[in-house]
Amino acid sequence: MAQILVIGAHPDDAEIGMGGTILKLGAQGHTVTLLDLTNGEPTPMGTPEQRAKEAQEAALVLGVERRITLPLPNRYVMDTVENRKMVAEVIREVRPDYLFIHYWEDAHPDHVAACRLCEAARFYGKLTKTDMRGEPFYPRKVFHFEAIHYRLYLKPSFIMDISDQIGRKLEAIACYRSQFNEARGTAALLQTIKDINRYWGALIRRTHGEPFVCREEIGLAGLDALV
Repeated sequence: MAQILVIGAHPDDAEIGMGGTILKLGAQGHTVTLLDLTNGEPTPMGTPEQRAKEAQEAALVLGVERRITLPLPNRYVMDTVENRKMVAEVIREVRPDYLFIHYWEDAHPDHVAACRLCEAARFYGKLTKTDMRGEPFYPRKVFHFEAIHYRLYLKPSFIMDISDQIGRKLEAIACYRSQFNEARGTAALLQTIKDINRYWGALIRRTHGEPFVCREEIGLAGLDALV
């Protein structure tokens, strides 16, 4: 079974982009670890304590036992050498076979910076003769999930069937009560997320799906996993 590391700029990014896939991979026996680069604060609603509680509740819904939060500043995530090393140390500790990170095109500067930062951190993870903690490690593949602010069509490398997981995915996202509520006018976003997943599912003749992009080619060992 594989070790999986999912990295989001903020709490809720992983759930929005690939909550169904996280559920599916966990059910298949893979170990999924979540890494939030920031605690999501400051935001118009909520407190650091509330956001942390919501993130842990969402992780429980997803069946994820470990969620790590780094102290990068929300709204000001930057691709710096120090931040690369910080993420690389997590990679060297978790030793994931696969990384799932943000897509590289986005209106949100944190998401764009997170993508660049994590791709660089993957490379830094294998460096020797360094002051970073842990033994060198290099994940096999990087996949980019869809949690973008642009109204943008991305060309997926593959679409994961999450027809059986969509309900629990939305339940995990709904744990972020400070962010998805009537007071903020954001409660309807849950339906929007469901509709987007329905669109991707329709492309593979399933009810719901989540798209992923890989900069590298993906090889198949056989046809058993195709839907």
